[in-house]
Amino acid sequence: MIKKFVSTALFTAVLTTLALAQRIAYVDVTAVLESLPEYQKAQEQLDKIATEWRQEIAQEQDHIKGMYSKYQAEQVMLSEEMKRQREEEIMAKEKEVRELQRRKFGPEGDLFKKREELVKPIQDKVYAAIQKFAEDKGFEYVFDKGSASGMLYADKKYDKTEDVKAMLKRG
Repeated sequence: MIKKFVSTALFTAVLTTLALAQRIAYVDVTAVLESLPEYQKAQEQLDKIATEWRQEIAQEQDHIKGMYSKYQAEQVMLSEEMKRQREEEIMAKEKEVRELQRRKFGPEGDLFKKREELVKPIQDKVYAAIQKFAEDKGFEYVFDKGSASGMLYADKKYDKTEDVKAMLKRG
């Protein structure tokens, strides 16, 4: 019983020592970015562009509402063929506006591309600064406090990916 307690205590002491030996830090990347004037300027540009595009889409949606209202008002006087034609025009316009919205705001849309163009160089600069800071100060790991992205920097000597692959190949 005492032997088991001593070995458990020794094991815990070794783990604690190893954990304390590693230098870990965290950075709030969002706070860093928001403190940079060039990031604030890029965000303002993106906000302005997005607002213009939203207004353009809203105008198109208002146009569709006008088309529909006019159709409803004239519906009793239209032949079946003309009703069908107007309905098709309205549906085509709705599809066109949905496509415009997707092109501007979709996952690979114009706003995403513009964000990449304006913000990515600033983010790269911040990440490079974090890496240099970690290397200069001897941190093995740096995590992002404010996002789900997690690790920002890890000393390559702690990367055990190849060891795990080799172990799996051995069976």
